[in-house]
Amino acid sequence: MKKRWMNFVPLEMRKYLQMSSRQRKNELQMTLWSMPLLYIIASTFVIALTITLDLKVNISTYVHPWFTSGGDATQILVSALIGGILTLSAFTLNSLLVVLTNFSDQFSPRMMFNFIADKTTQHLLGIFHGSFIYVLVIFLFLTNNENELYSAIPVMAVLLAALTIITFIFFINHAASWMQVHNFTYAMKKTSKATIKESKKYGFDESSSYEPGNLMDEYTDERQFVKIPKSGYIQTVYFKEMVKQAKKDNIIIQFHKKIGDFALKENILLSYWGPGQNHVNKSTYLNLIESGHKKTEIQEMKLGMMKLSEIAVKAVGNSDPQTAVSTLHHISDLLVDIDEKATFSPYMHDNQGQTRIIVPREDFEYYLHTAFSTIRNAAEGNFTIMTELIAVLSMLAQVITKDKHDTLWSFAGSTTEQVFQNYMYDLDKKYYLEKLNELAYFTNHEKEYKSIEYHLKRTSSSS
Repeated sequence: MKKRWMNFVPLEMRKYLQMSSRQRKNELQMTLWSMPLLYIIASTFVIALTITLDLKVNISTYVHPWFTSGGDATQILVSALIGGILTLSAFTLNSLLVVLTNFSDQFSPRMMFNFIADKTTQHLLGIFHGSFIYVLVIFLFLTNNENELYSAIPVMAVLLAALTIITFIFFINHAASWMQVHNFTYAMKKTSKATIKESKKYGFDESSSYEPGNLMDEYTDERQFVKIPKSGYIQTVYFKEMVKQAKKDNIIIQFHKKIGDFALKENILLSYWGPGQNHVNKSTYLNLIESGHKKTEIQEMKLGMMKLSEIAVKAVGNSDPQTAVSTLHHISDLLVDIDEKATFSPYMHDNQGQTRIIVPREDFEYYLHTAFSTIRNAAEGNFTIMTELIAVLSMLAQVITKDKHDTLWSFAGSTTEQVFQNYMYDLDKKYYLEKLNELAYFTNHEKEYKSIEYHLKRTSSSS
């Protein structure tokens, strides 16, 4: 019956009904119609309120004559406001398209969704649509009631017109502010930090451990495999519920795909083994995994970092080094947050300490490479950005845990090999070596730095 009923729902609406509540919330945040729809619904209540005040309560008899208007005058006022509000709405939508086009061309197509999902953007558009619907419906009402005295309706119409003018000015300022690099990169960083914080709600940190515990190795030869039912990106995994279910079934689950990975239909998604493996209902676990046609920031911590990295790469291509440098700074702040709050352990235990889930390991080196590798490759030969990259690594070395210092130095070493393959001016070489020496000091790799410095001077003298 449910499927038959769903067939009568338009396809665009049906996809929202088929999503989980978390997916639906994320998708609605990426649309331009959800918030304006709420404002339109709210405007209907305002319409009912003002009509009730004027016709039922007859509020015009209790207010000053200045706030009272006849039917003809009110109709003329509202009809004029319809055109004015519609004109402002048209200018606003045109400005919105200009902003989205600039984001797509200059920075990244994925930036458009961040601007659309911004609450300020959605509220401002909602005010325009709600105000327009109010004056439009009120105008239709007034055509049949010309000989009445009104007070609430004209006052509300004027207030809404003033509100739309203020909103238009505020929207232009908001759009201009959002197009400034430091503002939208900061907004993207905040979104990514929220994703890292939200990961705890899924039990990703609470039950994680670096120690494997009992892996029931005697059952691994008889492991069962679960394949993904449809192609898509792995968006969300409900680890808490999965750990409880695995404990109930007395099995261990191993994921073969990471969150954010793409899988084709019938690709192996996970495998399981244990004493209860022959009595497992595979659909129970598939229901705890959500997939879709695109990547989302619901649970994937690296997606926001990849967006920032893409902005930096685009800035390098557009000969805009300051944008690239600013983005490097925001990425480094995000890496610090990942080091402090995220877990890199691949094992998840139940409340009795038994391993229940094994996930692909995503350590700090993985996130560091995701954040900076594409920027490093794109900026080959741009020593200003390369020097700043080493400076960022040096800043990271001062605040993250010491067990990751070798990772930072290793990344800097491979970057240096790439840098020194190109001809460098003496000053570029000097500043680069200064930042590299600073990194070597904080990571306790001064001997390796001396070797690099000696090799470079020897190469320079021979050339």
